[in-house]
This record gives sequence, structure tokens and C-alpha cells, in this order.
Amino acid sequence: MTHTLKVAECSDIHIGRAEELLPALLPDCRVIVITDANIDRRHHSLLKGFEYVMIGTGESIKTLHTVETIYHRFIELGIDRSCFVLGIGGGIVTDIAGFVASTYMRGLRFGFISTTLLGQVDASLGGKNGVNLDGYKNMVGTFNQPHFVICDPTLLDTLPEREFRAGLAEVIKAGIIAENALFEQLEHNTFEELRTNHKLLGEIILAAVKVKADIVGRDERESGERRKLNLGHTFAHAIEKLSSEMNHGEAVAVGIALSARLAVRLGVLSTEDAERIERLLLALGFSLTPPLPIKRLVSAISKDKKSDGDALHFVLPTGIGSCEVRRMAISEIAKLAEEI
Repeated sequence: MTHTLKVAECSDIHIGRAEELLPALLPDCRVIVITDANIDRRHHSLLKGFEYVMIGTGESIKTLHTVETIYHRFIELGIDRSCFVLGIGGGIVTDIAGFVASTYMRGLRFGFISTTLLGQVDASLGGKNGVNLDGYKNMVGTFNQPHFVICDPTLLDTLPEREFRAGLAEVIKAGIIAENALFEQLEHNTFEELRTNHKLLGEIILAAVKVKADIVGRDERESGERRKLNLGHTFAHAIEKLSSEMNHGEAVAVGIALSARLAVRLGVLSTEDAERIERLLLALGFSLTPPLPIKRLVSAISKDKKSDGDALHFVLPTGIGSCEVRRMAISEIAKLAEEI
């Protein structure tokens, strides 16, 4: 079964089989694919019939150097503004592909086939395209919506267990932010059930996508409500900046737990709900112990791209299915963090 959701006026998310959906979605023009070696190995059939540019894998290649390399390759291939860029891969590929397409020759049309759970429920959606700078996450980027995003749950069969789990952190985040029923559904299923039941997996992807699509539709450029999607990410980005022990989803899980504890200290979240959040994260296999002392994380937070002088907009869960964005002084966060 195929589902289609609209994120912005010119951007749709399609949940279904990629090879069935793609022919009708591509414009009648030259298509250039940006992808990586994992896709070439696991899903080579998606690349057949297309010219493509291959990039490396891992967070370390999500840089302006990689972007510049692609620009040079596009010039060699004669790519111009009549062409369409198709990013096929996980969040790193779609971030880079979207950024390249948004900036090459002042902008080309582009779309994505998202091949990881993290990408399908978060990274490829919403029009944020960016790369890291000096280790700081997504410090350089654009707001520009893809023409379409295809989320194919069957492509997740080849994902390593750790990568699949990473995506579940973003699904849990969506449930905490705005969808109590999604959170409860996760509570009543094991990691193995979520991993192997395609029908169940399609349901949770659809629910998580609806949360993000609804929020982005009301606040496309992150001036207000879209900040809620950063739940757990303030601490997560600091962890990723300072340590290579955790991938993005694992860092987000720690960030969600720390944010819940801060919310309890501030009196906006009940102890019972904080315990439910931590219990679900643990049940799905996440470690909630930061790989670094809290003091070091707070120091890195002060350089977060979302900081505003000596303060930042911090997302606090207020229940299962609700949260608030509060402007907090970094010194206040530091003080509270020492007590959790």
C-alpha cells in the first residue's frame, strides 16, 4: 500500500516501493544520482539506467570538501540547470545531495530515495540540507524542499542492526513530541518485531512522518514550532562533536533522556513520564550514559548553531505526546545538568 503526504506546497513524501513509485515521479530530463558505496552494494538495481556520482560513507565525509568534489564532477559531466539530482541513500547522502542541488548553478531540482530508517522518518524530510564544519553538525546549509521523497520500508531489510536502532531514536522523538499513540505502539513491541514486521514498520514510519510533515508544514523555516523537532539534539550534537563513540541516533537517545531529566528538574514533566521515556529507550537497546562528562557537553552546546548569544531554544518534553520550546541561558542548562 502506498501513502502520500504533503510537506510543503511543492514537496511530497511517498511511502511505498521505490522501484514502482520512481518512474512516475521523475521529470522528463537528464537525471544525475548522488549515492554511496553502501547503496551500490545493497541496492544496485536502483542505480540502473542512471549516471551517478559516488561519495564516501560516514559522518566524516559530510563536508564542504565533498561538496566541492561533486561540483567539479558535475562540471565535467556537463550538468546544468535543466538536470534533476536524485539522492539515493541515508541521511548523509540526502543532506549532501540536497545541499549540492540547492547551490550548484544557484539551484537544481532534486528528490530523494531514503534508504535508512533514520532518513525515512527524519533526515531526508523537511527541506533542511547541510554539511558539517569543523565538526559542528550541519553548520552550513539551506532550507530547500525536495520535489519528492520516497520512503520504502523494504529497503530497510539490509540495514545493520545498529543503524536500524539509530532510526528508532527519531521515531521515539516523534512520539514524545506529538503522538502518544505512536509512543505506546513502540512500548508494546520488541526491537525484533519492529525490525522484521513490514506492516508494523510501515505503520510507525507513516506515524513518524505525519508528525514531522505536520510541524514542517506550519513552520518550514524553523522560526517557531519546528524547533520541537530538535528534542534531544542539543546534547546529541555536542556528543557527536566531542566523541566518535555514538552514531547520531544513539546520541539523540542520550539527549532525549537528559532533556527529560532536565524537564523533571524544571517541574514541567512528571517523574513517571520521564521513567517511561527512559524505559522505552533502554528496552530498544540504547545506552543512556553519555560518553563524556556533562560539563564538557555543556561547553560544546555554547557553540551550537542554534545558540543565541548566551542562550538557546531548548526543547523540553512536558508529557508523552507534548513538549515546549524554552529560551534558556546556557548557564542555567549547565547548573541544571550538574544535578541530573
